[in-house]
Amino acid sequence: MRVVMMGTGLFAEPTFEALLASAHEVAGLVTQPDRAAGQERGSTRQTGKGMKNIALAHHIPVCQPESVNTPEGVAALREMRPELLVVAAYGQILSKDVLSIPPLGGINVHASLLPKYRGAAPIAWAIYHGETRTGVTIIRMTTGLDAGDMLAQEAVEIGPEETAGEVEARLAPLGARLALEAVGRLEAGPVEGGKQDPSQVTKAPKLKKENGLIDWSRHARAVRNQIRAMQPWPTAYTFLHRREQPPLRLLVLRASWYKNDLPHLPPGAVILRPDHEHEFHVAAGAENDRIGSEVEIHELQPAGKRPMRATEFLRGHRFQEGDRLGPEKP
Repeated sequence: MRVVMMGTGLFAEPTFEALLASAHEVAGLVTQPDRAAGQERGSTRQTGKGMKNIALAHHIPVCQPESVNTPEGVAALREMRPELLVVAAYGQILSKDVLSIPPLGGINVHASLLPKYRGAAPIAWAIYHGETRTGVTIIRMTTGLDAGDMLAQEAVEIGPEETAGEVEARLAPLGARLALEAVGRLEAGPVEGGKQDPSQVTKAPKLKKENGLIDWSRHARAVRNQIRAMQPWPTAYTFLHRREQPPLRLLVLRASWYKNDLPHLPPGAVILRPDHEHEFHVAAGAENDRIGSEVEIHELQPAGKRPMRATEFLRGHRFQEGDRLGPEKP
């Protein structure tokens, strides 16, 4: 079958390489335009080899329109004469004009157990909300957001310490396998897909920088999940407030959570324990308004500094009663 791959980033790369290694004819790659380093900020996509680099190494034509839905983008895609579009983390919703070019339309490799977590950041929001399972779903593409019929789906467990970036890297080869199987089935004849249950739909919108700001009034479990979910971007962050010093911005890279018996401490308060002076503990929200919780920060990155373990940070920062973490402005 003659296919065109559309995708960007680490999640799409295994699917592209699987198609190139198969008996299918890859007529071209449509991927996002090259960006200067400063313009990459805000992208949640991890990059391995690079989609464009993979294409050039295999002498595959590359198309990089700002929008594939423009007349120019549609014309360029039409020249490739695809029978099927295979899409993974492309980053643009495809118009009816684009989807009507291939006789078989398009399939999308989506990193969630649809209908849950439709949108641009399904892995991050699954972890943020405390999900213990995710997966990959292959769907027929429609003009609706991740709303097409499901052709295949497979679930995996989310490790208790895994970050969004780590889960993405693990799901990418699974997506490649399921996509290749779906292309083979479509080549063999008509395929009936399963309908998504609209009552189970949840959204996973594109991440924004402010999604990384930690709200210490949430339970410590939720804070820890946020820290995992916001890696590799935008990264969870907070500000350290100390007496007579300006707020210090901290990226929080790794943490764990505990229940505690300190419900009187306000959320965000640095917990001072003489027997744990080399540990960085922070009060968080109570569970059921009764049981306090706390976060232990294991790894962090102060503004303008390199990432470091909490023990190293504490050697240069002595806490006092009243020190706290929170937004930059109270």
